[in-house]
Amino acid sequence: MAQSFQRNLVRDVDRATATLGQPGSRLGSCGYEDRQKRSTGKGRPGRWVILGLLVLGLVLTVPSGTRAHDIPADVLVQVLVKPTGQTLRLLVRVPLFAMQDVRFPQIGPGYLNIAEADSELADAAHLWIANEFELYEDGVPLTGQQLVAVRASIPSDQAFSTYDRAVAHVTGPPLSDDTEIFWQQAMLDAMFEYPIRSDQSDFSIDPTLARLGLRTVTVLRFVLPGDTVRAFEYRGNPGLVRLDPRWHQAAMRFVTLGFEHILDGIDHLLFLACLVIPFRRFRPLVAIVTSFTVAHSVTLIASAFNFAPDALWFPPLVETMIAMSIVYMALENILGVRLKRRWLITFGFGLVHGFGFSFALRETLQFAGDHLLTSLLSFNVGVELGQLLVIAVLVPMLSVLFRFAVAERAGTILVSALVAHTAWHWMSERGSQLMQFQFQPRVPVFDLALLASAMRWGMLVLIIVLLVWLMLLVFPQMEMEEDGDVAARVKPEA
Repeated sequence: MAQSFQRNLVRDVDRATATLGQPGSRLGSCGYEDRQKRSTGKGRPGRWVILGLLVLGLVLTVPSGTRAHDIPADVLVQVLVKPTGQTLRLLVRVPLFAMQDVRFPQIGPGYLNIAEADSELADAAHLWIANEFELYEDGVPLTGQQLVAVRASIPSDQAFSTYDRAVAHVTGPPLSDDTEIFWQQAMLDAMFEYPIRSDQSDFSIDPTLARLGLRTVTVLRFVLPGDTVRAFEYRGNPGLVRLDPRWHQAAMRFVTLGFEHILDGIDHLLFLACLVIPFRRFRPLVAIVTSFTVAHSVTLIASAFNFAPDALWFPPLVETMIAMSIVYMALENILGVRLKRRWLITFGFGLVHGFGFSFALRETLQFAGDHLLTSLLSFNVGVELGQLLVIAVLVPMLSVLFRFAVAERAGTILVSALVAHTAWHWMSERGSQLMQFQFQPRVPVFDLALLASAMRWGMLVLIIVLLVWLMLLVFPQMEMEEDGDVAARVKPEA
């Protein structure tokens, strides 16, 4: 129907245009009187108005764009990078079906015409691969990219399992012309080369392959000069990736990640709000925030070193407990709280939040290189910077609210009740997800592995007890000075 309307509209435009030059036509009369009428706002619309409306209607009925193929749902890309001497090689394997709008030659019922596919394969490599990688040497973009080799491969080919096999495969003989493979199942293998100053330089890459599919997963392996392989796996566009990061580069990346994570995590922000609501003075907040920081740092580092359970039910359990911690803190604000009890309870809940922080690092620690501990500490620094920013905003905001809008006690109850209401819904939803798991207790086998695990957990418990003891030594004097005053302000009125 739309095409028929377009044809009729074009025909009408042609007829109208043909009548413009006719002396007796009303559209063609463009004399002094018509011009004068138009200048005074009288008379009928002129020919250009009519033509404009016709053309506008034509434009609106034409589709804005077309695609030869739909964007595929899941795409897996394999990438190998290795600097050697004064040359850096980039090998990429991409499924043909991910390269939209490229019409590969076919024969029969959709088989790839391998004998005539070379030019299309090269075009696809330039169009969909070459421009999606930005490589840097010591922070300077690499130029002089050259497409050295390109070929089609069958999906069962395992040449990209190692760098040497991939190079030999891409530069080796192509598939036989009589190979029968549907073009949607074929893979495109390409090798690019870049001139570099030295293979000992600091290399980084900024890939933008997300447009290949709705969910693009890239497995990237960087082969260091000593043949050490550093593997990465990411979804979409990861941004700038340091292939062999220095310690300060890893630190900056994870400081930024920690800062962004605390600001993006609404549950952590509400927990901080519960801590700040009754304590809006610097000295009481030092004990509370310090206990939270120490606690979540312990479990975060422990989880990174595989102290945490790897069961599927563990993440939903932690998320449920995080929501529960918010509910508890909010209710305690309503009922009344004392400083000593608050920082101890905050320490306990901080252990739970640390496991929650670790979940955000599971896919990101691969970018730490050899600097795992540095990256973990840097992530904690970023989290603390985010917490300080949140506290710096919340304290004056709550002070203004309680001074000019609502009484302190009433405001504490109101805000805490709103937080508790929100967290209660989270706890219910996350608890429902947790109950979907079937917990089947297993009798432990008393062997060396169990003994090693028990020793590790015992060491973790010992560290936690030691930290609590140290904080009890640090905070008592502060409690004697501050606790009575704080409790007087937040205790429910008789």
